[in-house]
Amino acid sequence: MIITKENTPRWLIFLIDITIVVSSVVLAYLLRFNFAIPPSELDPLPLILLYMVLIRSGSFLVARSYASIIRYTSTGDALRVFATILSGSLLFAITNLITFFIIGGFFFIPFSIIIIEFLAVSFGMISFRLLVKLAFLEFLHPEREKVNVVIYGAGEAGISAKRTLDRDAGTKYTVLAFLDDNPNKQGKKLEGVDILSPEKLDHLLELKSIAQIILAIMHFDIIKKQELVAKCLAYNTKVLTVPPMIRWINGELSFNQIRNIKIEELLEREEIKLDEQRISRELSGKVILITGASGSIGSEIVRLVSRYSPRKLILVDQAETPLHLLSLEAAEFHPEPSIEFILCDICNEQRMRRIFETFPPDIIYHAAAYKHVPMMENNPAEAVLTNIKGTTVVADLALEFGVRKFIMVSTDKAVNPTNVMGASKRIAEIYTQALNSKNRTRYITTRFGNVLNSSGSVIPLFRSQIEKGGPVTITHPEVTRFFMTIPEACQLVLEAGAIGEGGEIFIFDMGKPVKIRELAYNMIRLSGLTPEKEIPIKYTGLRPGEKLFEELLNIEENSLPTHHPLIMIAKVREYSLDEVTREIQQLIQMAPGKSNFDIVKKMKGIVPEYKSQNSVFQQLD
Repeated sequence: MIITKENTPRWLIFLIDITIVVSSVVLAYLLRFNFAIPPSELDPLPLILLYMVLIRSGSFLVARSYASIIRYTSTGDALRVFATILSGSLLFAITNLITFFIIGGFFFIPFSIIIIEFLAVSFGMISFRLLVKLAFLEFLHPEREKVNVVIYGAGEAGISAKRTLDRDAGTKYTVLAFLDDNPNKQGKKLEGVDILSPEKLDHLLELKSIAQIILAIMHFDIIKKQELVAKCLAYNTKVLTVPPMIRWINGELSFNQIRNIKIEELLEREEIKLDEQRISRELSGKVILITGASGSIGSEIVRLVSRYSPRKLILVDQAETPLHLLSLEAAEFHPEPSIEFILCDICNEQRMRRIFETFPPDIIYHAAAYKHVPMMENNPAEAVLTNIKGTTVVADLALEFGVRKFIMVSTDKAVNPTNVMGASKRIAEIYTQALNSKNRTRYITTRFGNVLNSSGSVIPLFRSQIEKGGPVTITHPEVTRFFMTIPEACQLVLEAGAIGEGGEIFIFDMGKPVKIRELAYNMIRLSGLTPEKEIPIKYTGLRPGEKLFEELLNIEENSLPTHHPLIMIAKVREYSLDEVTREIQQLIQMAPGKSNFDIVKKMKGIVPEYKSQNSVFQQLD
């Protein structure tokens, strides 16, 4: 048959199937009678053949077994063909029973012929379809175009990955080997492919041109994954991953679901163990207010808190579209809590008071803030109004309405601040800590570094720049940052909020600092491209107020451990509430009308350790 990209006509497939049936009946008789059919069996053969062809034709027409596109034959198609053939053979058997018990005590078709014909037709029709599929795929993807693939994991996900490649990608890919840690599987074959020890990977990478490695393990050790990816990137081998089985479409893995591994998966750490019972006691049945609810951190806090069956969630944000999108997503929360979506600026004291009067909260998670360092460096008045005044408004109302706990989300940039944003968050920390002395509401601060994929993270920016072909812009070759995934950060916020007694600044173990240059290089390599060659790198210089290195503790601070290995308490000096309130109110009053220099000068007076870097405000130091 000439292989073309055109679909084979259905009538032709039908005729081929009928030809297979006729050939199978003749073959069945020849095998049954050892290639010497006696005259007594030969005489009724034309009638039997006609009857069997009619039954088979009818079953093919009803089941439309000829209507599938042959070159895309799948396991499901083969099973449907098998079921169609089986139904026809059952009709033959029923016909025999009718002729034996009702008509005249004889079998119209010998049962041996029915069995042999069933096997021959099944083999012939399924083999025909598979041969056409293989021939077509070979025509589309000749040997010179094939790429080598290794699948890590010889379990259910690994088998599904191979079958998906065979089904959807065809002979474009050659699976060279499975890798598996289980010694009982090593040395065996799976669907004709060798199962090797992961220790053989170096040998494969050196001797074979491996284009891709597919990670088909649902729970891969983080350290091992990082080492494996680093090894593959050194050989320009792309690393792909199979999603969890619960995300497979109708229980079947799709080729499009096998995706490139993301940089976030290499920066994450082992799953955080939370005190679920303690958090549940803290949140279950409570009214919880979350500010900045539609932001990167706020929305994840919403998702986490909703799992602990709060009585009501009060979600406040001034960003209309993100809040609307969160309201659409909330319909999928389970169990579905009672939620109020409130569009409001936290600086609007009258509106916020009305919210507290209508929905008196038990617990507040304060995540609303301006976070972009360069923007706040150019607009210090807005940093004061949102990050400081907004915090004082919510914190004061929490005290007035007897809120049990107020948990503020802060930043590592509040430590020895070098920019307006960090200084504004430090002043907010100072105020809430001082307010804790009232002993009515417990004020707790959580402090951590950059979160992956947040609105201010470099990762979405780098990803966009890589997709556009570069250049990828980095401020400085040596700049480093701490990173944490959004779920990690928010889980620790909930844990710290649950254990906090008031007045603490909880700091999170952010792991090792990451050099942004290496982060960009790895993202480029994970995209299958080469840094500096296919994707240029451009150094733009440190932005106003930006540090080369971030800190999590003030040099005058030390930390104490908690029951959780990733959470520590920063010991900081205490401030007089009266003095702090007076200084902050003066700063807030200055914000609308005073110059940027006057505002920043006042901020430096409140936070003596605030020393500007790479900024016009350095002259104030």
